Amino acid sequence: MNILDEIITQKHKEVAERRELYPVKLLEKSLYFETKCLSLEQYLLRPDKSGIIAEIKRRSPSKGAINPYVSVERTSIGYMQAGASALSILTDTNYFGGKNEDLLTARKFNYCPILRKDFMVDEYQVVEAKSIGADVILLIAAALEPARLKELAAFARSLGMEVLLEVHDLNELQTSMNEFVTVVGVNNRNLKTFKTDVGLSFELANHIPVGITKISESGLSQPQTLVDLQEAGYNGFLIGESFMTSSRPEQAAAKFIKELRALQAKKKEAVA
Repeated sequence: MNILDEIITQKHKEVAERRELYPVKLLEKSLYFETKCLSLEQYLLRPDKSGIIAEIKRRSPSKGAINPYVSVERTSIGYMQAGASALSILTDTNYFGGKNEDLLTARKFNYCPILRKDFMVDEYQVVEAKSIGADVILLIAAALEPARLKELAAFARSLGMEVLLEVHDLNELQTSMNEFVTVVGVNNRNLKTFKTDVGLSFELANHIPVGITKISESGLSQPQTLVDLQEAGYNGFLIGESFMTSSRPEQAAAKFIKELRALQAKKKEAVA
């Protein structure tokens, strides 16, 4: 059993436990459940933003502890002040050290789209995501059969949420796309081997259907890479570890975005 299979097995157990502790009817009474979601697509295309989805991640199965005592309040506010387009919050506890309260904290202090980064296998988790203030859910093609993925995507859209479909190869892209998906993320990290290759985003760029918002995820440590990916048609960039390995992730993000904007300005001048 690889790590992804292990996580998915654990996630099914978690859902069963949480459903007993926090029934759907209780989740639906949340302040955020009736709140209109913000559009990740729209924020990624805003010219005053960087296109970066800045992530808060305490640990990972491959790296172990990354930033276990991070201040979600300070970091999330700092990310948005630095020019991030959206936030990604890890809520998986067992493997990534996150929790639902992290997303609730980020929601309390920020008016921006928030992605609940977790391993979604059940409609219950979608309701839960809405109840804690998430605007977007992640659906991982490698973890779900295409028909099941479509059911979860349709359910999320019925709640007014957007769906980020994560793929790792051309087959996943071709078999998992459906009419409820408007944002596709190419994860440059193989979730089974944890090997990272940004070249994957370039390979798949022209295979993503026209009109779909493209996001590149993982292994993005250099601003120049983002400039190159933008040229290949990408609108968004999910960055976590590059920022989180710093003791002050928000400062690392600000420095990165400043360098990115300088490169973008230089490129515009060259074209002009």
